Amino acid sequence: MAATEPIRDKKQLNQIADYWLELKNFRNYTMIVMGACTALRIGDLLRVKWNDVYDEEKDTFHSHFTITEKKTGKKKTIALNPKVIAALRLYLPHRRGDYIFNSNRMNRPISRVHAWRIIREAAGSIQVAGKIACHSLRKTFGYFAWKDGVMPVMLMDIFNHSSFEITRSYLGITQEDRDSVYMKMVLF
Repeated sequence: MAATEPIRDKKQLNQIADYWLELKNFRNYTMIVMGACTALRIGDLLRVKWNDVYDEEKDTFHSHFTITEKKTGKKKTIALNPKVIAALRLYLPHRRGDYIFNSNRMNRPISRVHAWRIIREAAGSIQVAGKIACHSLRKTFGYFAWKDGVMPVMLMDIFNHSSFEITRSYLGITQEDRDSVYMKMVLF
């Protein structure tokens, strides 16, 4: 089975999110945005509750939230960037239940399979090449952070990876990326 790939084109990433926005499905839109902007594994993302990110009494969003990763058992504090807060704000009036990504049927999060279907439907609608799935959102974060100059050691820390080899595989480095480095190195 081939590994999932990051979405390497920001226009396609926006089209995937906008697919759900155009359908006025704010939950699915927010899942795509938050998944790509927080680098959380899908299981952890789906467990985030409204009270983790939003103070109902003050009617404000928190700047950060802390989660204990299911896979590693480690606590992780995540800053909510303006794009995530804007998506959450858009979705807030339409929320149902305690979980941000609440199932329509009961007060529990949607399943990983449902999340996979959401991503696959949107990616299929714009014909994104490659194996795009839930983990693609996490890998997309890493790919664009790396392209923007974030040091791989920082990404390793953000991902809570135990080795650089795992982080390197997440970055989805292509020959085109390597060629770009060679072409930029004008030393003389």
